[in-house]
Amino acid sequence: MINTWHAYNCFMTFIWSRAASFIYCGLRNGYGYRDTVQDIQGIIHLAPEMAADKIRFMLSAQVANGGGLPLVKFTHNAGHEDTPDDASYVKETGHPAYRADDALWLFPTIYKYVTETGNLAFMDEVIPYANKDEGTVYDHLKRAIDFSMKHLGRHGMPAGLYADWNDCLRLGKNGESTFVALQFYYAMSIMKLFAAYKEDDYYMNYLEEEQDKLGTLINNLCWNEDRFVRGFTEDGEVIGKKTDVEANMWLNPQTWAVISGLATDQQAELSMNNVYERLNTSYGAILMDPPYHLHAFDGALAVIYNPGSKENSGIFSQTQGWLILAEALMCHGDRAFMYFSENAPSAQNDRAEIRKLEPYCYGQFTEGKDSLHFGRSHVHWLTGTASTVMVGCVEGILGMRPDFYGLRIAPSIPKEWDNFTVEKDFRGKHLHIEVYNPDHKESGCTKLLVNDEMMDGNYVPVEKMSENTIIKLYI
Repeated sequence: MINTWHAYNCFMTFIWSRAASFIYCGLRNGYGYRDTVQDIQGIIHLAPEMAADKIRFMLSAQVANGGGLPLVKFTHNAGHEDTPDDASYVKETGHPAYRADDALWLFPTIYKYVTETGNLAFMDEVIPYANKDEGTVYDHLKRAIDFSMKHLGRHGMPAGLYADWNDCLRLGKNGESTFVALQFYYAMSIMKLFAAYKEDDYYMNYLEEEQDKLGTLINNLCWNEDRFVRGFTEDGEVIGKKTDVEANMWLNPQTWAVISGLATDQQAELSMNNVYERLNTSYGAILMDPPYHLHAFDGALAVIYNPGSKENSGIFSQTQGWLILAEALMCHGDRAFMYFSENAPSAQNDRAEIRKLEPYCYGQFTEGKDSLHFGRSHVHWLTGTASTVMVGCVEGILGMRPDFYGLRIAPSIPKEWDNFTVEKDFRGKHLHIEVYNPDHKESGCTKLLVNDEMMDGNYVPVEKMSENTIIKLYI
């Protein structure tokens, strides 16, 4: 399902990090921060030491104030770089301000690396900051938390700054993005795990208090009957509410409400059903609906694109990985696999004359239902899709979810599947995993055997793993 060409895709974007595309934009003068950190995730289980080296590099591109350099120059010199606070950096890179989400991508990426490898000592490695100072990896993450805490909007949620993941959505320096707020909530959950491991009780209590505040804010401000809104402009205008004429339903706030763990079961079901009913197409889910045309606010730069294209209600391929993961976390195996199949290149060989792109690589986006060219895909290779879909498939559908002390196996699969196998190298051990689905369910665990020993639940502690471990899980 995800071998060979998908893995190759992941390595291509990991190595090049979307920095070089002569087809799309010529050669850029550096690496995008969020792009590069995201792209690490797809290869962690395949080449963990390569991933670790790139994580170190990106941590060295984190500013001492906790934010990330929007563009990391090819000539990057850790400890001696200018930042968006310096006119010289802005002039050289063309990036005038910090982005709200850049440093927040460090949390899931570092957690995935540490739990996949068991290299908990990584948290104590000392790495320089981009402009001055140095600190442990743990300190780097603390400063990333601090950066978001010091850049809050009028309601107390993380400020929009220059942009969040969607560079065509400019909510304003003091506007607020629900997407980023959910990312921050998730980052706090991950940071609590690291703080607990390090027995940093004071910081744990701080995170608990601030996360509770943030969760309450998001629920009070951003939940709108059956969906989460997209955010707020500097002037307080709500973007993505149910009554909006255009762009009243957005994909990313719904998926990230689930991924972050903030959404209640009821909220998750309501909002994700909306995604299925309003946003899903035969080629994947569109970014929002209806597209902008006559009612775009000043920061809605997507209006420059035709309806159904790119950020203006196109099918942005990267977001499909988050959608797969969200449905899998909800134990919706049928939907998770459906979303994977809709956007998978290999599943579209019978529609090659429509898709246009190669059958072995993801495109950045596919034109949505409002386009005259619905289904046509664009910009091969220059996309984080391979990485996010890899995570959605491995952690979501196949259910390989490591933590500090072992591996949880929690598949969310189509109920028609009878069985599947996974060959996994994990912390120097080889795991042969067989999953059986005799009752044709989408998720669950009735029995787990590790080398013929019955386990309690669906968790495999590291100490139960041998050099060649045979694992059998019955859904």
